[in-house]
Amino acid sequence: MKLDVIKLDGGKAGSVDLGEDIFGLEPRADILHRVVRWQRNKAQAGTHKVKTRSEVSYSTKKIYRQKGTGGARHGARSAPIFRKGGIYKGPTPRSHAHDLPKKVRQLGLKHALSAKMAAGELVIIDVATSTGKTSVLAKQMRDLGWKRTLIIDGAEVNAEFAKAARNIEGLDVLPSMGANVYDILKRDTLVLTKAGVEALEARLK
Repeated sequence: MKLDVIKLDGGKAGSVDLGEDIFGLEPRADILHRVVRWQRNKAQAGTHKVKTRSEVSYSTKKIYRQKGTGGARHGARSAPIFRKGGIYKGPTPRSHAHDLPKKVRQLGLKHALSAKMAAGELVIIDVATSTGKTSVLAKQMRDLGWKRTLIIDGAEVNAEFAKAARNIEGLDVLPSMGANVYDILKRDTLVLTKAGVEALEARLK
């Protein structure tokens, strides 16, 4: 399939052929859901922690005699039943990550790219270069109607372009190896450079 290529100033720069096996698939929500869930779980810190009975700061003195009180038998105020006592079976630091086959992850990226193509939210530009001025790039984005945008470049992002883009709200720039399902889906517009298209097609073959 062919798609027009534009410049950042809005001018035309020819067209590019996109592979049907990457950009022409019927998007499957179940695969996208699996990959996004895998990404977000892997990114979760898992540092939540409560103090158990052995960790709370409390005296270990027996609070009252064992027999004759008419109440339950207790040895210390640190028991979970008491206020300010230890927490029973509370959260402890752990990893929330789970495995997902590499083929499913690759398929998820293909379906994310196809979803953007099907929705008309995919734009191809010739190169992502800038003078380093944030104001110039911000004006170009406004003129093109881009608000929440992800730009994916080739193997490396142009340093001047990255510098100009880093302070623009709603604009993210990634190299081709950083392309992922979650970032693609959460943005309204996906912008690929020619180098980015070639790198993604080589990565997903």
